[in-house]
Amino acid sequence: MLNIVIFGAPGSGKGTQSELIVKKYNLVHLSTGDMLRDEIARGTDIGRFADTLISKGNLVPDDLIIKMISAKIDERKGDCNGFIFDGFPRTVAQAEALDALLASFGKKLTLMLDLRVEEPLLVERLLKRGETSHRADDNLEVIKKRLQVYHEVTMPVIEFYKSTGRYVAVENCTTVEEYFQSIVQLIEFSICGF
Repeated sequence: MLNIVIFGAPGSGKGTQSELIVKKYNLVHLSTGDMLRDEIARGTDIGRFADTLISKGNLVPDDLIIKMISAKIDERKGDCNGFIFDGFPRTVAQAEALDALLASFGKKLTLMLDLRVEEPLLVERLLKRGETSHRADDNLEVIKKRLQVYHEVTMPVIEFYKSTGRYVAVENCTTVEEYFQSIVQLIEFSICGF
């Protein structure tokens, strides 16, 4: 079973690359952002609570995210080749919880792909996305806050995965296709060792 964390700052291309990886390897895409946006759109208690945090660029508490991810893994574990985790883990506590969660299902994480993109390009991408998607969190003030939270809270997750030998950096390429080909080579190397 192939289980991948796709990691990177907001606007690094996690969603785009996740879709391509899902198609190639028949994985289930678990995007915490998509899950939370669905809860917000449906007006659930979780959605209303999450919206108060997300709209200001803050993270939703670990326990709530872990509970949502656990339910999705349990629901889909028997009908896929593995999972790609997009937007999770965002804290070291979440990374540790993911390892424990996968172990409870007799699985483990294969690798963490860190999509590396320069910050000015991230801001440009997010502003452009905000113009087309009308996401409330894609405006300059919230983008700056999200990037600050990413650097302060989320970046330590990289050290966690480096210390376990599952970290792989993917430098930004000029096209989506080049980026994807680099990712495929890294995944194949981690699976086969060549």
